[in-house]
Amino acid sequence: MSDPATRLTALGALASRSSQHQHPPVDRPVKIHAESLNFSYGSTRALTDISIRIHPNVVTAFIGPSGCGKSTFLRTLNRMNDIIPGTRVEGKVLIDGTDIYGPGIDVVALRRRVGMVFQKSNPFPKSIFDNIAYGLRINGMAGTRSELAERVEESLRQAALWDEVKDRLQTSALAMSGGQQQRLCIARALAVRPDILLMDEPASALDPIATQRIEELVYDLKKTYTIVIVTHNMQQAARVSDFTAFFWLGRLVEYDRTDKMFTAPAEKVTEDYVTGRFG
Repeated sequence: MSDPATRLTALGALASRSSQHQHPPVDRPVKIHAESLNFSYGSTRALTDISIRIHPNVVTAFIGPSGCGKSTFLRTLNRMNDIIPGTRVEGKVLIDGTDIYGPGIDVVALRRRVGMVFQKSNPFPKSIFDNIAYGLRINGMAGTRSELAERVEESLRQAALWDEVKDRLQTSALAMSGGQQQRLCIARALAVRPDILLMDEPASALDPIATQRIEELVYDLKKTYTIVIVTHNMQQAARVSDFTAFFWLGRLVEYDRTDKMFTAPAEKVTEDYVTGRFG
């Protein structure tokens, strides 16, 4: 393994030469704004005083060691943690200025707007077509069979999967490769046309070629969506993200442009983590 200084230089170079990195102007609107957020599982505090502003149409990576709170925080952004008994939230999460934990929020509508892709692909035991059509049907988002077919094709194209499956849409999704299944799950999330896409280690179980396809897909999708991705892979964070947030022990330690985080992090603990001294 190379020494930490060399690793930091290599990560910084990888981040800096990625032409996709964006630096939103200070007056650009904020898509997601967490403010003094605390989160607990029963009596166990998992997140403490998290405040962050995420801009639209950029990729933000959450990094940090296992158990640091990054996936828990990701799930607060579409209230997926609500399904766990005994959880408690304090503070605010605003999306386009609306507090998603405020009174009167339609959680089902929120989750349509803020889609989620999990670490392990989870296609339904249905055909490829019916996997994509499922959300459209239950939400009444396609009035005719032809409209449904158009929306399915649109989603599969967005997920860079259409050309691979267009001649076998009625075959089982469970017969697809692991990488294809994960892109199918991305297509399923995109079918209901969300604003935001949350991705929890979407490539951790995939081989290098499938991982590259997912990373290329993330780059293309940010033109339309705001993307937040949890990853343990520092090279992946450097390649795909515009901004990076480092979590440690349930706190947000540092949040900045990815090229800066991987070149000159402000906090020593951030440098120690990204260079592999711990975690």
